[in-house]
Amino acid sequence: MPLALAAVLGLSLSLPTPSLSFRCVTPSGYTRGEVGGGHPPRGRLHSSCHLPPQLPTAKRKCRQRPPLSSTALSMCQLMGMNCAALTDFTFSFRGFARRGGATDVHSHGWGLCFYDGRGLRAFHDPDPAAESQLAEFIQTHPVKTLNMVSHIRYATRGEVRLENVHPFQREMWGISFCFAHNGDVSCFDRQQFASNEFVDCPSTNAPKMNKVNKSCVKIPWIGKSIGVEDEGERPYNPIGATDSEAMFCAILNALRARFDTLPTLPVLHSAVQSLCNEIVGLDEQYDGTTILNFLLGCGPHIQFAYSWPGAREGSSVWNGLHYLVREPPFGSAHLSDCDYSIDFGRFTKEDDRVAVIATAPLTDDEDWVEFKRGQLVLFDDGLPHMAPDDCYEAELRKHGLKSDAIPPAPSLEVDMRRYELRRDFFQGAAI
Repeated sequence: MPLALAAVLGLSLSLPTPSLSFRCVTPSGYTRGEVGGGHPPRGRLHSSCHLPPQLPTAKRKCRQRPPLSSTALSMCQLMGMNCAALTDFTFSFRGFARRGGATDVHSHGWGLCFYDGRGLRAFHDPDPAAESQLAEFIQTHPVKTLNMVSHIRYATRGEVRLENVHPFQREMWGISFCFAHNGDVSCFDRQQFASNEFVDCPSTNAPKMNKVNKSCVKIPWIGKSIGVEDEGERPYNPIGATDSEAMFCAILNALRARFDTLPTLPVLHSAVQSLCNEIVGLDEQYDGTTILNFLLGCGPHIQFAYSWPGAREGSSVWNGLHYLVREPPFGSAHLSDCDYSIDFGRFTKEDDRVAVIATAPLTDDEDWVEFKRGQLVLFDDGLPHMAPDDCYEAELRKHGLKSDAIPPAPSLEVDMRRYELRRDFFQGAAI
C-alpha cells in the first residue's frame, strides 16, 4: 500500500537499503515496524512513539481581540529545514509529528511542503499528525530536498478543514512560495477586517456591502513601509478563514506591487523585514499580545524565518522560534518527543550541512539558538543570514530568485542602489 500511495502522489522515493526494524512499546506489548532512511533506533521506543496502524484597513481605534476559549492557550507549531545538499527530513519530522496529538495538543491538521527543483510538493491533512497515515508514510519513506516547511495546527481562527491547513502556497513571479505561521495577528482576522459598517467590493461595478452582508471584503493592505500605497488591487486572496493565509496574501500583494524586476536577496530581506515591522505596528491597534512567527519558502534554496514571540494571556506556553545548524564534524542527536536517536556521522558527507528551524527544540542534546524579537533570518545552503548585508553571499552562490516570468535585477549593486541599501559593506567583495 505505501508504494501504491507513492505512485499516486508521484513521488520518487529514496528507499532505505537495508531498512531497520524497531520495537514500539505499547500498552499491549510490542509492535513491530520498519524504520526508513537507515536511522538506527536507540533502545526501546516509548509508547508516545507508537505508529498508527498500517495503511488500509483602514486605521482604527484599539479594539478587543476576538475572544478565545479558556482552553485555547496553545498555538500551532512550525518546523523548517534548509540544506546545502539534498537531505531527507524523516528524523526531525518523526519527532515533530508526535506533537500533533500525542506529546502535545496540536491535533487540528498538519501540512508539509518541500521543493523538488523549482517544483513544490505539498501534503495536507486535517487529521492529527500523530495519527495520520500520510504522516506515517512520509516518516518511513524518506525523500530528499534542499528546502522544506512544515506545520502542525491548533485551530483558533478558522474551522478544522483542509483549506485552513498550513503551509499555504501561491505562485508569484513564476516562483512557488509557501508560508506557515504561528501566532495571533488580529489585524488579519476576518472578524476584524470585515467589521467596518461599509466595505467596498473589489469589482468596480459592485455596490457597497453593508455589515449584514460580509460576503465581499478586502484583506488589509500593507506596503507603506516599502513605498507602496493601496490602489485597491488584491491579486492574492485567502481561500480559507485563517489570519495566517490572509497575512501571507497581504505580504505577496505588497511585494508584487513594489517590484517590477526580481529583487536580489539583500533587497528582498530588507523589504520583508519592513513589512514585518509594519504588521507588528498595525496589530498594536488591538488589545492583547501580538505573536508573529512564520516560515516563508521562496523557491528551492531560500527560506525566511521571522519571530515576534510571546504567550497568550493566561498561558505559560512560549511561542517563538529556534534554530540549529548541523555541519561537520557531525555527532548524534536524540529526539525530545520520542526515544529515538541517530548518529549523523554515519550517514553524512563532508559537504553536508543542515539548518533546522522549529517552534521548540526538537532534540534534547543539541544547542538550539532562540530568535531575537523582531529578527528575520534568511536561510540558504544550510546557513543563517541575519541581515541584508549578509545576504549577498547567497547571491554569489547563485541561489537568488530565478524566473522566466519577470526580468531579473540588472545587478546586485544596481539593485541595492535602487532601493537605497548601503554599498560600503560590499565594496571589494567581487560584486
